[in-house]
Amino acid sequence: MANLKSLAKETAIYGLSSIVGRFLNYLLVPLYTAQLAASSGGYGVITEVYSYVALLLVFLTFGMETTFFRFINKTSDEAERMRVYSTTLITVGSVGLFFCAAILGFLSPIANVLGYAAHPEFLGMMAVCVAIDAFQCIPFAYLRFRRRPLKFAALKLLFIVMNIALNLVYFLLLPTLYADPDWHDAVASIYHPSFGVGYAFAINLCCTSLITLFFFRELTGFRYVFDKQLLQQMLRYAWPILILGIAGILNQTADKIIFPQVVPGQEGKVQLGIYGASVKIAMIMAMITQAFRYAYEPFVFSKSQEKDSRETYASAMKYFIIFTLLAFLLVVGYLDILKRIIAPDYWEGLRVVPIVMAAEIMMGVYFNLSFWYKLTDRTIWGAFFSGAGCLVLIAINLIFIPTYGYMACAWAGVAGYGTAMVLSYFVGQHYYPIRYPLKSIAVYVFLAGLCYAAMLLVQHYCGSGMVSLLANTVIVAAFVGHILYHDFPLSRLPLVGKYFRR
Repeated sequence: MANLKSLAKETAIYGLSSIVGRFLNYLLVPLYTAQLAASSGGYGVITEVYSYVALLLVFLTFGMETTFFRFINKTSDEAERMRVYSTTLITVGSVGLFFCAAILGFLSPIANVLGYAAHPEFLGMMAVCVAIDAFQCIPFAYLRFRRRPLKFAALKLLFIVMNIALNLVYFLLLPTLYADPDWHDAVASIYHPSFGVGYAFAINLCCTSLITLFFFRELTGFRYVFDKQLLQQMLRYAWPILILGIAGILNQTADKIIFPQVVPGQEGKVQLGIYGASVKIAMIMAMITQAFRYAYEPFVFSKSQEKDSRETYASAMKYFIIFTLLAFLLVVGYLDILKRIIAPDYWEGLRVVPIVMAAEIMMGVYFNLSFWYKLTDRTIWGAFFSGAGCLVLIAINLIFIPTYGYMACAWAGVAGYGTAMVLSYFVGQHYYPIRYPLKSIAVYVFLAGLCYAAMLLVQHYCGSGMVSLLANTVIVAAFVGHILYHDFPLSRLPLVGKYFRR
């Protein structure tokens, strides 16, 4: 229980930075969707470019983040730990520099192939940005290893605050001043409407670069050592994780990369923008999963030698599923409020939200299951599972997008993550058996499905409005009541617990 409390505490700090950060970042969604009409396809450009960025980030970190945790926890000697850290920094940094040189050297032909011949600078800026991001993953991982979640969270939030502030300036303030004859000439030197969505990429590059300066303490004060033999060992461990990561990120981004190829031209960008904006609402599940991952990864490796570790992993899985199901019901129950995050001309895509959230829950479960092959050094299995899921996802997108549009993208995610999740569970029970509380988990899944069905019936008969919101509140409260009664009795809670123990 003490282990779970420690995990919960760090998850709360990482989660605060992730959830608050994503919430603040949501300010960009109404800003972009308001300033970039759905018919312009501008938000589709942002969605597509950032999908490539996410994929490239996996290539440029090539599994070294997880590998870093594995190798630095193998020794208690501080000098050896710093050898692992410095070797990882040098390797990831060198790969990033080579990548930047290659992309910038062949920028024009790459831009022509991807359909950005008119604005190759968009790709150039994001190439440099993703290389810096990849390098920053290692000092961020070092903060997690040293159990310094406060600095981790502070830097994540600082980036987002700077990013939002500059976006408000360039997408709201400066366009207004530019249209004012009294301010036009002064503003024209730093802003021009024709650059459009390019400002989003330039701002990201600026903020990412500035954050690097705050890693001064994590990047100095020790002797850099490059251990070639150690690197060979790390790469043998990392390469299956790279394949796993590529397959995993393709599960998240392949639909956004494939869609404009299957539906080319302006219509493809428009539909992709609608889908991308709607998916943002479903990303609260990604926040929870990411917050859990930040705390859970170092936690698992550090507790792997303890006798009760498997029981701890089983309990963590159950509580993860409980809270993600609660998050699912909260989002779909209050979707009439949350949809105002995006402009009305994007609302037609809201039907994908429950589907995408279900896919994200499966992805989170798969992440929980994935530690059996990381702890037993059988990471090749992760590559097989994620690869199988990715193939399913890509096949569904290619086959069904022409007929069903972006709805095919949403269901492809469920099929892809579901495939990886099921395969990992059954193979994992053979190599690293864990007695998960399947009966209790199944009850929660069934109950959440029942609550969702009730919400759909309320919407069907009552439509949108206050009546539906009140009914959904009662439904969510019933689900919370079940949680409190069976797994979190009020008598156990701090402060208020003493009143229920009387």
